[in-house]
Amino acid sequence: MAKTSSGPPPIVFILIVLLLLCGGYWWFVMRSKPTQPGAINPPPGGQVTPQQPPGQSAPTSSTFPLPTSVPAGTTVRIDGSTSMVTINQNLKRGFETQFPGTTVTAQARGSEVGLQAVLGGQADIAAVSRPLTPAEQGQGLMAQPIATDQIAVVVGQNNPFSGSLSLAQVAGIFQGQINNWSAVGTASVPIRVINRPPVSGTHQAFKELALNGGNFGTTPNIITLPRDETTGLLRELNTDGIGYATYAQVINQQTVRSVPIDGAAPGTPNYPLQRQLYYVYKNPANPAVQAFVGYTTSPQGQQAMFIGN
Repeated sequence: MAKTSSGPPPIVFILIVLLLLCGGYWWFVMRSKPTQPGAINPPPGGQVTPQQPPGQSAPTSSTFPLPTSVPAGTTVRIDGSTSMVTINQNLKRGFETQFPGTTVTAQARGSEVGLQAVLGGQADIAAVSRPLTPAEQGQGLMAQPIATDQIAVVVGQNNPFSGSLSLAQVAGIFQGQINNWSAVGTASVPIRVINRPPVSGTHQAFKELALNGGNFGTTPNIITLPRDETTGLLRELNTDGIGYATYAQVINQQTVRSVPIDGAAPGTPNYPLQRQLYYVYKNPANPAVQAFVGYTTSPQGQQAMFIGN
């Protein structure tokens, strides 16, 4: 008589093997796939840390928040670039209106003077139209970018020249290699170059942008003004001069014309002579500086900055 088997039927063993095979497949194959199409899973126990794009520097300053209130009697003293006179005045009006009882005083004696005033305690903020040097950063100065500006190459309204210049021609004129208007396609008249003094931040920015870091020429037709003032520069142009100024200061002038460069006029996105404008302060920033810079970089300050320009 045949014995009856007391163990599980063979089908049970087959099911167990199939389950083990499916589990192994999921563990080694499916678990290694992203949880969503195109997603990158964070490493176990941590998160993916975003990295700074190559060639991009960290911000030059911590951004301060827009204050909810500023104590009455707060005073902010600004000195610096003549290119930023209009910006300073617009922000002064906006800040004093939003925070009654505050006072903002603004001078414009040049970027270098403004920096020295901040270092010496005579000003809270320097309005500067160029980046800080490593030496200046080493003195504890911090720069907050506030706006982008364009430097216009300008001639008098009655100057016979009415064309466009290439960037190479601009460099040639301001370095003394091109000294007659006939070389750029107009009447045979000597070119008078009206230059800003070296203390001007616009002077330094123009060197970097238009002269590729080179020096201005020293030929007799290049006149350097004793003071950094746009009004005096524009007055000197007459019918044969050429100079440069921040575009915001000449856009509404009736006595001068801006010269297109490489076919692009100031005010257009592809105009080549563009720079960053900064507010510079001594670190750590005092409460008045924190409040004013916080207002400047807020939507309210950015809107006030260019009212009337």
